[in-house]
Amino acid sequence: MANVGAAERKQPSWLAMHQPSKSSVFVGLLVLFLVGYIVYPTLLIVINSFNIAALPQDPFDFGLDNWTTAFTKPGIFTAIWHTVLLWFLYTTISFPVAVLISWSLARLPIPGSYTLEFFFWVSFMMPAIAVATGWIMLMDPYLGFLNKLLIKLPFIDSGPFNIFSIPGIVWVQLMSHAISGKVMLLTPAFRNMDSTMEEASRMAGASTFKTMMKVTLPVMTPILIVVFALNTVRLFESFEIEQLLGTRFNFFVYSTKLFSLLRDDPAEWGQATALGSLTLLIIAILLPLQRWLTGRRNFETITGKFKPGLIDIGRWRWVVFGGIITLVFFLTLAPFLSLVLGSFMNRIGYFQLTPIFTTEHWTFVFDDQQFWDGIKTTLILAFSTAFISPVLFSVFAYILVRTKWRFRGTLESLIWLSAAIPGILSSLGLLWAILGTSIGGFRPFVPIYGTIYSLIIVVVLQGKLTGTTFIKGIFIQLGSELEEASRISGANWIKTYIRVWLPLIMPTLILLGTFNFVLAASTTSSIILLSGVGTKTLSILALELSSPGLGLREEAGVVTIIIIMMTVGVALVARRFGLRLGVRHDARSKDAARQGALEAAETAKAPSAATVS
Repeated sequence: MANVGAAERKQPSWLAMHQPSKSSVFVGLLVLFLVGYIVYPTLLIVINSFNIAALPQDPFDFGLDNWTTAFTKPGIFTAIWHTVLLWFLYTTISFPVAVLISWSLARLPIPGSYTLEFFFWVSFMMPAIAVATGWIMLMDPYLGFLNKLLIKLPFIDSGPFNIFSIPGIVWVQLMSHAISGKVMLLTPAFRNMDSTMEEASRMAGASTFKTMMKVTLPVMTPILIVVFALNTVRLFESFEIEQLLGTRFNFFVYSTKLFSLLRDDPAEWGQATALGSLTLLIIAILLPLQRWLTGRRNFETITGKFKPGLIDIGRWRWVVFGGIITLVFFLTLAPFLSLVLGSFMNRIGYFQLTPIFTTEHWTFVFDDQQFWDGIKTTLILAFSTAFISPVLFSVFAYILVRTKWRFRGTLESLIWLSAAIPGILSSLGLLWAILGTSIGGFRPFVPIYGTIYSLIIVVVLQGKLTGTTFIKGIFIQLGSELEEASRISGANWIKTYIRVWLPLIMPTLILLGTFNFVLAASTTSSIILLSGVGTKTLSILALELSSPGLGLREEAGVVTIIIIMMTVGVALVARRFGLRLGVRHDARSKDAARQGALEAAETAKAPSAATVS
C-alpha cells in the first residue's frame, strides 16, 4: 500500500501534463512574429479599403465607396483579364520548356551542363527592367537595332518586330525570369532523384521518353507543384515589364493599374487596397490544393539506398546542347550586349548622329553621389538577405515537413498568405504599420522609417514563400531513415541538422542565398515606399532614371549593367563553392568508372588460377 501511495504521489499534475513543450512555444513565437509582420499590415490594408476619407492622413471615415468605385472604374476588369491572359501565355510556354531543360541538364551527359545551368542563373540575375530595356533597344519598331538591321535587306520595308505588343510582352517575360527562374529551382531537384527507378523502367523495355513521363515526372510532383504554385501566386506581381512596354499602347495589367491608382491620386489609395483583396482568393484555392497533392503519396527520392547516375542518349545530346546554347544566347547575351551598346551611344537608335558613341552617360552616372550611395545600400541589403534568409527558411521548412509540432498549419498558412499581397500593396501596408502604430501616443516604429533596417526586414522576408516551399520540397525528397540513423547514434536535433541535413541541402541553401541576393539587389515595388533619400537602392535609381519624366534611358542602362555585374560576380563565387557540395551524378559516374578501370587493371596483372597451378 505504501508503494501504491508513492506511485500516486509521483503522478504528474494536470498542469504539468498540459504544459506546452519547448517546441510548441518556439513555433508559437514564430507564428506571433509572422502575425506582426504579415497579418497586421494586411489588416491595415483591408481596414483602409473601407476608409473613404479624402486623404490618408484625414480621420477614418467608414464606407463602401472604395469597393464600389474600384470595381466599376473603367478598365479594371480589362486589366484583370489582361493579367490572366499574359500569365496563361507565358506559363504554358515556360513551364514545359523549363522542365525539359532542367531534366536535360541534371540527367543527361550534356557537355558543360553545370556551366549551362549557371547561365540560367545569370539570366535570372538580370533585373526585369534591364531585360525589358535591352529588348526595347533591339525590337523598338522604329529605332530597334534588330529592326534597323533587317530593314537593310531588299525585301523588307519596315521593322518586322514590335516589342510594344502582347507578343512582345510575352517574349520579354520568357526572356526575363519565366524560364530561368524555373530552371534554377528544378535542376537541383532533378539531380537529387534516385536513378534506380529509371533504370528499372528502362530494363522493363520503356524508352527514355516514356520513362521520363511515367517515372521521373510523377516522382518529381512535389517540386513541380511548388514551382507551379509559386508561378501562380506571382500572377499579380509582374510590374516593370508591363509598365515599360504595355503603357506605350494603353495596355494595362493588374499591377500597373494598381500603381497608377497609388501614384496619381492619394484619394484613390482606398480603391487600390480594395483591388488587392483579389489575390487572397488565389491563395485560398492554392494552399489546400498543394497540401493535398504533396500529402497523398510518398515522394522520397534520396534515401539510404540512393543511387546517382546519368542517362546516355548517344549523339542526341549534341542536339540538346545546341538547343540550350541558342536559348541561353537569347536569355543573356542578346539583351546584355544591346544594353552595353546603347549605354555608349549618344542617343539610342540614332546612328546618324555625330558622334555616334560617347562615354558621357557613364561619366554622368559615376559623378552622381546618389549612385555611390545606392551601391552601398544595395550591397548591405543584398548580403544581409543572402545570409539570413536561407537559414531562416530552412528552419521553417524543417518544422513544416519533419515535425508534428503544434501551429505548423498556422505557420504555413501565414507564409502563403504573405504572397497574396502584391509588392506595392505590401509596401503600403508596412508603411502604415510603421507610421500609424501608436501605443499611448508613442509611435515605436517611426525611428526605423527610411533606414536600412526597415528595408532589410522587408526584403529578408520577401522571399520566404519561395525559400520555404522549395526547401520543403527538398525535405520531402529526403528519406526519414537518415535522421533516424543519426538519432539512434545519439545525436540531438542540432547535431543532426549540422551533420546530416546541412550537407544535403547546402547546394539548395547556396542557390537560395544567391536567389535572395539577386532579389534584394533588383527589388523595387516592395521597398519603394519605405526607402528614404539616403537608402535609395540601385534598382530604384534605375527606375527613376528611365521614368517618362526624366527619360534618361541610357543612364538607366548604365545602372542596370552595374547591377548585373554585381549579381553575376557574387553568383560566380557562390557557384564555385556550391559545386563542391551536394549530389554530383557525373562525379559519382567518373568515380565508378575509375574504380572499374583500376579493378580491371589489377585483374589483368594478377596471375590466373591455371598459371598458379
